[in-house]
Amino acid sequence: MRPPILNPLFAAPTALPGIGDKLSRLVTKLTGPHVVDLLWHLPYGVVDRRYAPTIAEARPGSVATITVTVREHAAPRTPRQPYRVWCEDDTGSLSLVFFHARTAWIQGLLPIGQQRVVSGRIELYNGQPQITHPDHVVTLGERDKLARVEPIYGLTAGLSPRPLGKAIEAALERTPALPEWLDPAWQKRQGWTDWLTALKAAHHPQSEEELHKSTPARQRLAFDELLASQLAITLVRNHTRTAQGRSVRGDGRLRAKVTAALPFTLTASQQAAVGEIVADMATPQRMARLLQGDVGSGKTIVALMAMLNAVEAGAQAALMAPTELLARQHHATMAPLAEAAGARLALLTGRDTAKRKREMLAGLEDGSVSLVVGTHALVQDDVVFRDLALTVIDEQHRFGVEQRLALAAKGEAVDLLAMTATPIPRTLMLAFYGDLDTSKLTEKPAGRKPIDTRTIGLDRLDEVVAGIGRRLAAGARVYWVCPLIAESEISDLAAAEERHALLARQFPGKVALVHGQMKGAERDAAMAAFAEGRAQILVATTVIEVGVDVPAATIMVIEHAERFGLAQLHQLRGRVGRGSEASTCLLLYATPLGETARARLAIMRETEDGFRIAEEDLKLRGAGELLGTRQSGLPEMRLADLSLHGELLQAARDDARLIVERDPTLASPRGEALRILLYLFARDAAVRTLRSG
Repeated sequence: MRPPILNPLFAAPTALPGIGDKLSRLVTKLTGPHVVDLLWHLPYGVVDRRYAPTIAEARPGSVATITVTVREHAAPRTPRQPYRVWCEDDTGSLSLVFFHARTAWIQGLLPIGQQRVVSGRIELYNGQPQITHPDHVVTLGERDKLARVEPIYGLTAGLSPRPLGKAIEAALERTPALPEWLDPAWQKRQGWTDWLTALKAAHHPQSEEELHKSTPARQRLAFDELLASQLAITLVRNHTRTAQGRSVRGDGRLRAKVTAALPFTLTASQQAAVGEIVADMATPQRMARLLQGDVGSGKTIVALMAMLNAVEAGAQAALMAPTELLARQHHATMAPLAEAAGARLALLTGRDTAKRKREMLAGLEDGSVSLVVGTHALVQDDVVFRDLALTVIDEQHRFGVEQRLALAAKGEAVDLLAMTATPIPRTLMLAFYGDLDTSKLTEKPAGRKPIDTRTIGLDRLDEVVAGIGRRLAAGARVYWVCPLIAESEISDLAAAEERHALLARQFPGKVALVHGQMKGAERDAAMAAFAEGRAQILVATTVIEVGVDVPAATIMVIEHAERFGLAQLHQLRGRVGRGSEASTCLLLYATPLGETARARLAIMRETEDGFRIAEEDLKLRGAGELLGTRQSGLPEMRLADLSLHGELLQAARDDARLIVERDPTLASPRGEALRILLYLFARDAAVRTLRSG
């Protein structure tokens, strides 16, 4: 139950004055579905309206607030002309310019002979000062209501600054003072005010300097968010650690068969990871472990070994992947090895026929199917296991806590192994995965050669296509990645369909196309044609970013590479270099290159180490966009910037650990305040854990 004190903040935006259904939809799109989301939408700039000159003193280019008398109105003679209102003071005259404005509205706003206070940017037109579309026009009596320094907020199409500013002010007015959740000694040492005072200060900066994330108000808010996040993680971790677990000990017989069937030897880090996982599963506590592996480091084999450990102990294991493509890929890799081990492996996706699904579900229920790979179809009610002991979640940041828990609930004291192919900087590890122990795969399997990465301007596209033609003649297979599916009016990106058409004309019968809007069967057919070599070029959008394994592919072309994030470029590059042949990655970019894009492409040329790339990515763009944090599974940081607030994160982590040690059910007065904090930042899952614990 959410504490009643927070109810005003979890109302819809329509609860705010001036926000009807239409504006509410825009506000929701920009900030989120509740009033509280407006509080987290902090200003990024300020307009200083304190400069109040006479007309003669007003500097062109400056924002000025001037008291004037309205002299005359000049309505336009044609619709293309502006409406002008001439005003004056003792020192000169000034025109106010309006385009497409209603005459009656302007005449009511600026009656002839009356004094008004106008504020806006001064321009010169034919040597005369003017303000086009003044930001404010008020009476002398309303002058004091005019903000002296006005915050500037990010907007979305259709939403203008004034209604958004008013909505944020209204949200602040209805925000209650909340009980203090910070440790008093820590708060005093930092010199921080209470939460509400800090929030209001962050929304009312008095200068550009006060916008910085290092100001006391912004630091306080960032720490609150980090504390909510770390406390939630610590509570869930504590619950996992103390919840009744089970010891799952395999005897190694099935794993030995797989090891014998592998055409290569496991790398040292693969062997170490398997050892850590098997040791974890043997303890009476529940396992909660994250397997971090760089692109092509062999996570699927490690996951299979962990799953077979459960089967050796007489139980079952399930692997859940975020997309059907990825689920099928894992199944294809595991199937021959599971067969060699004598374990029955099933694939469950949303596209199975009714008969096939019935047989599979029966096998899971009676235990004859011991291993299953699937999409979120695995968490449906009709999926029942005889004895599920291990769940493996792949690309775990794409799943919410709810889906993770729903799969775990299908067995008794189920162990969890999460996997990610996106190497994660240490700061993000602490922020988002603090409830998990980690194993890292740091090497590539033996025999893989380094990928030759080059950057080439898009103006040399003809040369690239000619070079590809020469390689096709030698039997090469090529990925060609485009960022968009279809030509868009607002974008000049080369669309995948257009590029496919161009390459198909050049290389008839050799080019296939894959994108996210295709039907599954069409996509599978195109992928199969490429995998089997019937098509030599696969033009694709980023749907091939994860889980596509065609060892024969040796060339990756990424068009408009400057538009991609580092982690995404690294993932895409990892689609080649999977066989024993030398591979090439061509990063095509449009000029001129921005500083960040140039740095990004330089790092790609320098290194293939995903962990280093992830650290650089964090430095270059902050944590906001990294790892697809906007996807459902990772809480989005709205106030904290992990590239700047690393020390605060560590302090929040230490504080959360102490809190849970001293008050594991949050029953003390500070504990009650911390419950409010968890709900305020929508970390409700942690509170549910408390209740179920």
